[in-house]
Amino acid sequence: MAKPVLNINNLRAKIDNKEILRGVNLNVKGGEFHAVMGPNGTGKSTLSQVIMGHPAYEVLSGEISLNGADVLEMEVDERARAGLFLAMQYPQEISGVTNSDFLRMAKQARSQSEDGLSIMDFIIELEEKVLQLKMQEGMSSRYLNEGFSGGERKRNEILQMLMLKPEIAILDEVDSGLDVDALKIVGDAVNSMRSDNFGCLIITHYQRILDYIKPDFVHIMLSGKIVKSGDITLMQKIDAEGYDWIKKELGIEDESV
Repeated sequence: MAKPVLNINNLRAKIDNKEILRGVNLNVKGGEFHAVMGPNGTGKSTLSQVIMGHPAYEVLSGEISLNGADVLEMEVDERARAGLFLAMQYPQEISGVTNSDFLRMAKQARSQSEDGLSIMDFIIELEEKVLQLKMQEGMSSRYLNEGFSGGERKRNEILQMLMLKPEIAILDEVDSGLDVDALKIVGDAVNSMRSDNFGCLIITHYQRILDYIKPDFVHIMLSGKIVKSGDITLMQKIDAEGYDWIKKELGIEDESV
């Protein structure tokens, strides 16, 4: 089985007549963990939303492909079934739909089996993942994110990722709302997914999540594009010196978009 590949080529996108992404190039393969860092307002979360097909954003030009297939021609649900997953910065609550029902329907949609999903196998796997994330008893029977704290919502996003087993996952500010203990649990869970069949794009402006999930590649986004890429030493330099040295090096005066 070939490694999954998410390819983004010269992607430009806008919202409300304001161009946010200004030529993003990125390639994420199975077995690779990538981190996209940058100050607030540089287009990081916009990138995740455009990849997943948020209707508020208009793609002006460029390409997104998953395993050679044109992602921009897919509806949102088709992108998820194809193997893309987004852990959202602000997960939404859905009243009347339990975590268990939501996950079972989503997992069934992803399944390639003609025989359907074994309910017993699903329940066993769900219980294992809930324990792995040290979530409260009864979480699976609660309505999706309803009444959840910020940290509970983030763990619930990771629970969905563990259950759905996407080919490429995008984690948008997954560390926000998590205390140190929860951050380690989430980091361990994400690391448990490492394989040639799984690639991960971690979007953050803090280093702390990357203390638990070590990226293979680090990219810096400023002014709606990736302006510098490197390994973990680039992240360490950002932590020590901030982003000013990159802006000075590249002659960027304003990092906002």
